[in-house]
Amino acid sequence: MNIDFHYGVIYIAARVGGMTPSDAQTVAHACQYVDDATTSGILRFKGGETFERFATAHKLFDYANTENDQNRLVWTPFHFLPAGVGESLEEKAVCRPDSEVAREVVRRAIRQRDSETALHRLGVTLHTYVDTWAHQGFAGIESPWNRVHLLEAQDCTRKGWLASLELAVAHLIERVETDVLTIALPVGHGAALHYPDQPWARWHYIDGLNHFISRHNLPDFVQAADMSCRVVRAYLAGREDFETQPGMPDDVKDALTRLLDTNRDLDDNLRLRTVCEWVNAGRIPRLKEPVPGYIAKGPGSWKYLATGLSCDDDTGDRPNWTDAFEKSDYRLFHDAVKQHRFVTTQEILPARGLRIA
Repeated sequence: MNIDFHYGVIYIAARVGGMTPSDAQTVAHACQYVDDATTSGILRFKGGETFERFATAHKLFDYANTENDQNRLVWTPFHFLPAGVGESLEEKAVCRPDSEVAREVVRRAIRQRDSETALHRLGVTLHTYVDTWAHQGFAGIESPWNRVHLLEAQDCTRKGWLASLELAVAHLIERVETDVLTIALPVGHGAALHYPDQPWARWHYIDGLNHFISRHNLPDFVQAADMSCRVVRAYLAGREDFETQPGMPDDVKDALTRLLDTNRDLDDNLRLRTVCEWVNAGRIPRLKEPVPGYIAKGPGSWKYLATGLSCDDDTGDRPNWTDAFEKSDYRLFHDAVKQHRFVTTQEILPARGLRIA
């Protein structure tokens, strides 16, 4: 999923679920920031203080190095949560929508609702949870399930501006791309290109086990949004049985379905703009308000507000350690990330026979 869902739709789900605008923004920001936090290592302060950070995403093509054990610590707990079902490690590592493992990860986050990192932990958890729908059938480790052949999609947007001959050529090129990427990027859904993350996409392919896989993202994405709303309601009520809580009202779900189905710009940031416009215009029933802006990096970002650092390479300038840093969203996010990673990789997955870290 992209920023239109991780930030825009999660904001909607949080507000519909009963959160205040401020808390909904924190949860949605943390949810999206999982895709933008690419700086890991020790942050060093002028006075000698240090703070450990852990990247929850790789920079472009860094994930191609499958010999790097850090891949398992990034892709598996945050983007391709294993369902823990099957016999071999590769089979257990496959991500499945709304799996029992995913539900347990959610329950653990709700259990920590009184901690200082609670909202940020919930945002990180919701990123992982909704990605189980988008990334189903793929794994965060090198696996035959990640191989993609004969990828095809029904793409109304492209058909609208490509002539028939150009469309045929484009599909041919795309098929070659997937075959090359299957070899080059055996971790995650890299070989499936952008289709797993597009809310409206209908697509199919042959996986590495020669299974025909047919996907229609829209109902999956709507279900992910509905379940996120249930999670928020349970979180606010202090209940772990989130699956029994009310989801989105039918009119909200219908409006969201129309939004996700018609908002088809290939630029996910432009799709986010449309999501925000719908909320601001009251096109989501009982929700009419401006959606706060999201800044991933640079001035105004969580990192900049906490440290004054505006770039990923922060090995040079050292900020002052302050009480404001301790209270910052940046610090709370990274501590929430460490909590989520530990619970997932050291407790939940090993209990289901899967040790990957």
